[in-house]
Amino acid sequence: MADVTDQVFRRIVAKYSRHGQENGGPDVLWTEFVSADGLMSPGRDALIVDLKFSEIEHPIIAQIFGTNLQKLEDTAKLCVEMGFDGIDINFGCPEKNIVKSGGGSGAIRNPEYSVEVIRAVQRGTAGKIPVSVKTRLGFNKDEVETWIPTLLQTGIAALTIHFRTRKEMSLVPARWERMERIKELRDQISPDTILIGNGDVKTLEEGRILARKHGADGVMIGRGIFGNPWLFDENKKEVSTQEKLEIMLEHTKLYTELLPMKNFNIMKKHYKAYVNGFDYAKELRIKLMESNSYEEIEAITRDFLQTLQK
Repeated sequence: MADVTDQVFRRIVAKYSRHGQENGGPDVLWTEFVSADGLMSPGRDALIVDLKFSEIEHPIIAQIFGTNLQKLEDTAKLCVEMGFDGIDINFGCPEKNIVKSGGGSGAIRNPEYSVEVIRAVQRGTAGKIPVSVKTRLGFNKDEVETWIPTLLQTGIAALTIHFRTRKEMSLVPARWERMERIKELRDQISPDTILIGNGDVKTLEEGRILARKHGADGVMIGRGIFGNPWLFDENKKEVSTQEKLEIMLEHTKLYTELLPMKNFNIMKKHYKAYVNGFDYAKELRIKLMESNSYEEIEAITRDFLQTLQK
């Protein structure tokens, strides 16, 4: 998720979800999606930061988007050089400007060219790391019968499906039952492709139930991890208000240290997720949203915690 799953949030998730440890943590982490056109432009320094990662994040997949075949191929080479464990092509983002450019879910409207995009990325990796795709059921309607086979015939390593169309955005329940037909197509066309389901999963147990019921090989959790970096730690049954706010402060401080070039307001979108579910959360949120530095955030939060202890 752009401006959410940046290197700071991923480090927090990796730390508090026991990533890479036995019986704990997510199996794989994805970067926020990054423009291949931007990465191969003179202004690339402003975007390369979105692909930086730490060792504790392995295995980690670089998610990219774009339409220029040469730049996509060159970006794939860059990702190999940077040490990523795989590359994921985003054919699912519904954002209007990205769709208009032919990227994200705009790719669904041009299936033949989308195959060329996949081939370009595969050439860039030279088989050194796997290439996968994330997409939706269709653009304006369900196009599983045509769109999914188009992707599968490229032999991608994995296919993640957000079970809504681009038109539906996130306004309707995810149709997980479509995985059953997608699995039939996968078995016929590309049996080795891993199928990952996405949409409306808020807990590990929900994900497991849906995967078992509909035959998914895995589950991608997006919004469910927002403000909940310990989601994958099954030993963590409860999180106190103080602990939640302490992690929020750690997250904020790391953001200012690692991403000082970014607008501090980007960090604020996390506060709505962290600061809820306890008394006076709304009042605290309002104060945090009016602040513009870690020092202000820390002072307000410490004062709130002292008030709770009285």
